[in-house]
Amino acid sequence: MTNKLSAASLVLALGSALSLSALTTTAHAADDMQKCFGVAEAGKNDCAAGAGTTCAGSSKTKDQANAWKLVPAGTCTDTPSTTSPTGFGQLQAYTAKS
Repeated sequence: MTNKLSAASLVLALGSALSLSALTTTAHAADDMQKCFGVAEAGKNDCAAGAGTTCAGSSKTKDQANAWKLVPAGTCTDTPSTTSPTGFGQLQAYTAKS
């Protein structure tokens, strides 16, 4: 019985340590990311996609102008977009080109 209890304690301790390290990595990764409008695949946006959508995964079309995706900081305006007037992602929602 003592061996089973010790094994369970070890598993819980290891799981807690791994969970804490994952939280730290996630928080750090978020600092290195930025919102980029008009670069998400249909249904692959991150959140707050604007009118007609609710949140993550709710964009209706590829490169939807009011849907954003997190990208590495500094890469948004270099990421291709088929709907953007510049042909690249934007840092704010925009009106899609015709």
